[in-house]
Amino acid sequence: MKRYYTYIRSGLLVLSLLFVSSLVKAQDEFNKLAFRPLFNGKNLDGWVDVNTSPETWKVKKGTLICSGKPIGVMRTDRQYENFILEIEWKHMEAGGNSGVFVWSEGTPFGDDPLTKAIEVQMLELEWATQNNQTDAYVHGELFPTMGMKAIPDNPRGPRSKSLEKRALGKGQWNKYVVVCVDGTVKLSVNGKFVNGLRGSERKKGYICLEAEGAEIHFRNIRILELPPGVTSPEQTAPLVD
Repeated sequence: MKRYYTYIRSGLLVLSLLFVSSLVKAQDEFNKLAFRPLFNGKNLDGWVDVNTSPETWKVKKGTLICSGKPIGVMRTDRQYENFILEIEWKHMEAGGNSGVFVWSEGTPFGDDPLTKAIEVQMLELEWATQNNQTDAYVHGELFPTMGMKAIPDNPRGPRSKSLEKRALGKGQWNKYVVVCVDGTVKLSVNGKFVNGLRGSERKKGYICLEAEGAEIHFRNIRILELPPGVTSPEQTAPLVD
């Protein structure tokens, strides 16, 4: 009987050690899932100017200032697959136009200065009236560009329109949370998820910021990388030297 209890105690000790070991491993994996700055607030380390100019982008007091001219993009220096992107932005001009591209090729598309990607639209509130369009354009539209394919959650043609008007006008900061996982994009505008698309033909690529004619400011850009999925070479943007 004494030997039996010894076996029981030994077994419980082994189980306890295994349990503690699994907790430590789980904690290690959890610790890896942490936000890190994508813009350090000091300079443009980690970013590559694709087709704009040295005067297009500058950093001042923790803010990334884009003049909007010439039209083009700046990209991350590497690709991302599954992630959560947080970014704050404000337009400085009425009717300003800009955006952030995810799963981008990171290069201009043919003669177009912009890039093949999924675009997360950033429009100032007066853009629609200035361009004789409905305000569906304004509030966090998502859409594939340059022939890329995806399925909109809230269709307006190939685009997906936001379900609520949550964007703020010029001079006011907006916050986007962009969740990109396995070909699906979900967008939160100022604290509420209001848009999405799925079935993106690209599931891994560069992140780009857009200059499109008007001054826009960015700050607090950070990313949380998530575990990779099953992504084929065809679903991955070409690497840019």
